[in-house]
Amino acid sequence: MNSTRLSMRRTSTVFLACFLFLSLDAAIAQDSPPSSPAAKSGKSVFHRVITNQKKTDDALNLYERLERVENRKTGSDTKPFEIKTSRVIPGGTGVAHIAVGPEGEPTDATAYRAELQKFEKSLTWAAQTGRPQQEAYDKVAKKRKDRDALIEAAGSAFIFTFISKEPRDSRTLLKYHMEPDPSFKPTTRTSAVYTKVRGTVWIDEETGQLAKIEGEVTDDISVGLFLAKVYKGSHFMQECYETAPGVWMPTYSQYDFDGRKFFVSFSIHERTFYSKYRYIGKPPEALLAIRAELNKSSSTAADR
Repeated sequence: MNSTRLSMRRTSTVFLACFLFLSLDAAIAQDSPPSSPAAKSGKSVFHRVITNQKKTDDALNLYERLERVENRKTGSDTKPFEIKTSRVIPGGTGVAHIAVGPEGEPTDATAYRAELQKFEKSLTWAAQTGRPQQEAYDKVAKKRKDRDALIEAAGSAFIFTFISKEPRDSRTLLKYHMEPDPSFKPTTRTSAVYTKVRGTVWIDEETGQLAKIEGEVTDDISVGLFLAKVYKGSHFMQECYETAPGVWMPTYSQYDFDGRKFFVSFSIHERTFYSKYRYIGKPPEALLAIRAELNKSSSTAADR
């Protein structure tokens, strides 16, 4: 089931990443005459959203955070049957997930230190400049390139229709409905997903940041060389807020997927809360921070 859950997360990432960022331009052009002030304003919003999303993607590789994952048997369950809280730290070629308590504190100091020491070794390796490191970073770059290609494919996959403006706290959000473009011809199995989803997106009017996205699967989707299926009616959502000046990050996501893998049914109902974002930097910077943390914990233990 873990591999199925990972496949569902990858599918969700495709949804969340690609729905908006190249489709909004075409939607605005259809909603307003190209020469109108509204169209020019919309074009400006579109370009800002693209730029901001790239910054968010980069920032996720520079900020550690606390992730609380709640799993439920059904989407309507009020209480999760499993809760896992982790300190998530990016490390250049990978990401560390270190189990912690509800508020981010270690529950087992010895085990926590061992995980930090293990991550320190990974950072030490990632901070070097040898051939193995270059090959690892090349793989990371290829994944980013593939993701960019999916975003480009989304440019002709959806039609976005402006709905209204909505308040959120002291900000104003622009709300759009998204629907598959019937003229879109997918060129890959992954981009074919676009023909089977619809939903709604909200953009912060002032900053051009993606504030929220919701989507629903409108027809069964094959996943992983057709060995699994996500059933029609599955849905997902994500919310983002400004977590540091000029930096917007996910604060909540929810996946409710039902389907089957081979001949076995599965149900994934996962809610994730993201908090305590903190800048950790690229591997050389992160390595210094982790070593300082390890040294501090050693000093504290010695003083007892």
